[in-house]
Amino acid sequence: MNESHGHQQPKTHTKILLTSLSAMVAETATFPIDLTKTRLQLHSSSTKPTNFFLVASEIIRQQGPLGFYRGLSPAILRHLFYTPIRIVGYENLRYLVVVNNEVAGGGGDLVSLSTKALLGGLSGVIAQVVASPADLVKVRMQADGRIVNQGLQPRYSGLLDAFSKIIKAEGFGGLWKGVLPNIQRAFLVNMGELACYDHAKRFIIQNHISADNIYAHTLASIMSGLSATALSCPADVVKTRMMNQAASKDGKAVYQSSYDCLVKTVRMEGLKALWKGFFPTWSRLGPWQFVFWVTYEKFRHAAGLSSF
Repeated sequence: MNESHGHQQPKTHTKILLTSLSAMVAETATFPIDLTKTRLQLHSSSTKPTNFFLVASEIIRQQGPLGFYRGLSPAILRHLFYTPIRIVGYENLRYLVVVNNEVAGGGGDLVSLSTKALLGGLSGVIAQVVASPADLVKVRMQADGRIVNQGLQPRYSGLLDAFSKIIKAEGFGGLWKGVLPNIQRAFLVNMGELACYDHAKRFIIQNHISADNIYAHTLASIMSGLSATALSCPADVVKTRMMNQAASKDGKAVYQSSYDCLVKTVRMEGLKALWKGFFPTWSRLGPWQFVFWVTYEKFRHAAGLSSF
């Protein structure tokens, strides 16, 4: 079913290209949901109650349909680094585990779910550290829409302007602001997403529920999206709030650390605030993974590579 689980070394360079292309397709298709989710998470108890649909309608009314794509360029840039590292990295790590199992006399497909979860989490952490600056800019530019709605000028006019201003005001290290909650979220997302997709697809195929086709990919992506959302939503809320806060004139910030942000959020808004944006998060992860995995699997097949 998957030659990379045998003795053939994966074609890494080809997979990096195919992964990047698939991620660009998925990100462009689902970006409006991601932007709405980010705006929703930035609402605190001090603002009037709102929900996903109210935020989305507000964006359309005040900015038009193109308002849903503010911050798309840093999102695409992020995925050119983030997705290839985590996807190809996970598969190569899995390949090494399989080879070691075979050398030790184990079966080629005997990779436990816990091992897959660990490999997925580690791949996500490495990828997120590299892509964190682009993620920061994406969140800031998405949040700028709220500033525009208040009749003020946006903080950044574009991708390069955002990078330049952040470095000037906060130093080069400012590009990695929020990196800790970022990698915490990346570990949880990829632990749920990669391990669940990999394991679920194999379960579906091995139990003859479906062949290795679009139906198996769809079922596996839905399950992995739900798993990744449940695990990562609290870290996602903390990450978004940490990354959105810019340095004030006196150098003070609302949240001193991810733990401080977590405590203050729960104290002021209740425990359920940690899952604020759960529905739009899942609504984005599900379609994103469906588009990505179906596209990626099709690209791999067209390139003569084995299934993931």
